[in-house]
Amino acid sequence: MQASARNQFIGTVSEVRIGNVNAEVYISLNGGESIVASITKESVETLSIKTGIEVLALVKAPQIIIVSDFGGYKISARNQLKGTITQVKPGAVNAEVDIELGGGEQVAATVTNDSVDSLGLRKGQAVTAIFKAGAVILAVAR
Repeated sequence: MQASARNQFIGTVSEVRIGNVNAEVYISLNGGESIVASITKESVETLSIKTGIEVLALVKAPQIIIVSDFGGYKISARNQLKGTITQVKPGAVNAEVDIELGGGEQVAATVTNDSVDSLGLRKGQAVTAIFKAGAVILAVAR
C-alpha cells in the first residue's frame, strides 16, 4: 500500500473486543511485538476484522512520542514499543528519528529539534516509541 503514513506494520489480529461504539483490535506484529488499535464497531464490521486475519496498521510519524526515561511514571498509552535509535535526521524545525524494534521492525517519529536536544537523542540510544490506540488506522486486503 502506498500511503503518507511512514509507519506501516503488518500483523495478525489476535483478539477483537467489541464495545458499544468502539472496538479494540489487538495485533501481533511479524517482528514479535504487538499493538492495539481503537476503531469504531462499524469499521470492524465494514472491514470484516476478526481473529486470524492479516491487517496493515498505519501510524503517522508525528503521532509517535519518544520516551528515553519514564522517571518512575506509568502512562496511559498502551502502544509502547522498545527499540534503539538508528538515525536522527534534523531539519529546519523538526527531526525524524528512526527506531529499530527488537524484532527488526522500524518506527519513524517526527519530533521537534528542541526535543532531540532536551532528550539528548542519538544513534544507539535505547528509547520507547509510544502512541495511543486511537492513532492507529487499520487496512485489510480486498
